[in-house]
Amino acid sequence: MSGARLDLEGIGKSFRGLRAVHDVSFTVPAGAVHALIGPNGAGKTTIFNMIAGVFAPDAGAVRLDGETISGLRPDRICDAGVGRTFQLVKPFRGLSVLENVTVGALHRHRHLGQARDSAAAILSRLGLHDRRHQLAESLTLPDRKRLEVARALATEPKLLLLDEVMAGLRPTEVDVMVQFLRELNQRTGLTILLIEHVMRAVMALAAEIVVVSYGEKIAQGTPHEVTRHQAVLDVYLGEQEMA
Repeated sequence: MSGARLDLEGIGKSFRGLRAVHDVSFTVPAGAVHALIGPNGAGKTTIFNMIAGVFAPDAGAVRLDGETISGLRPDRICDAGVGRTFQLVKPFRGLSVLENVTVGALHRHRHLGQARDSAAAILSRLGLHDRRHQLAESLTLPDRKRLEVARALATEPKLLLLDEVMAGLRPTEVDVMVQFLRELNQRTGLTILLIEHVMRAVMALAAEIVVVSYGEKIAQGTPHEVTRHQAVLDVYLGEQEMA
């Protein structure tokens, strides 16, 4: 597993005349961890959906290692090396934890035994090996969040899109996830772009932060730079939160 460079070049998307994203550009270098933040409804998940192929951009382009992937089907984008989690965690009902992750691993492994072995190894790294035979829907929220990450990793991505995987977790659980993602990035060089409202996680992980509001990019920089950007303070973080 190694990382890929992501380039967003002026992407835009409207729904029934309502502009959701407008002229957003940024780059995530190969092997970097960046964050995409902004208030609810700012267009963050729409940006993820354009990267992952749920929607084709109305304007602009998405490139992975210089190759245009915007407009491709989601399965083709997964083939190219993009894995993602979803904000609303919905494991496959009726399947065990191991079976859920094996489904993702079958994208890269033709034989069921190889896919199952790969899935088991990922569950071990995420601390879910002991629960591998449980029904996925019986897991607690923190474990379902980890399962969601495991399913995405099973596709062996070069770029991992994480959509609020720490929402609803207790501080100690956030710290565990942050440590896992940091070690994953350092060990494999995987490129990570995360949407997150848990600012302690963003500050701990991200080398750079992109801030969007009303579908437009309003700031980009290091955590130190962004937390002192007046537009960010005005629309999202607030003076008190950044004190």
